[in-house]
Amino acid sequence: QVQLVESGGGLVQAGGSLRLSCVASGRTFSSYVMGWFRQAPGKERQFVAAIDWSGRTTAYVDSASGRFTISRDNAKNAVYLQMNSLKVEDTADYYCAAGSKASVIFSATKHRKADVFDYWGQGTQVTVSS
Repeated sequence: QVQLVESGGGLVQAGGSLRLSCVASGRTFSSYVMGWFRQAPGKERQFVAAIDWSGRTTAYVDSASGRFTISRDNAKNAVYLQMNSLKVEDTADYYCAAGSKASVIFSATKHRKADVFDYWGQGTQVTVSS
């Protein structure tokens, strides 16, 4: 069992930055693929980024590539999402996720779906104003 707690959301102006953090419980954190998803009101949960256990392999949704950076610190059981050049359309609730068999998401974009992940945090709200 893994419990995930996100933090770092808030209100920011367009063009600004935020850094989301997710801390996991459990001793097997380093074995999980970690991901970030977001969900805007009335929309489906969308893949944003993911990172493998080693931190060497990452994946991003096209709209985040070049602006967002995912990283992890296995010693701290933490994963981060640095978000720069934020846009109004980035407004959403952001969720941290952990998957024991989620490495498939690095092979093809069609696998970058919520059901690949096993555990979820409660979410943190990000609001980008114009």
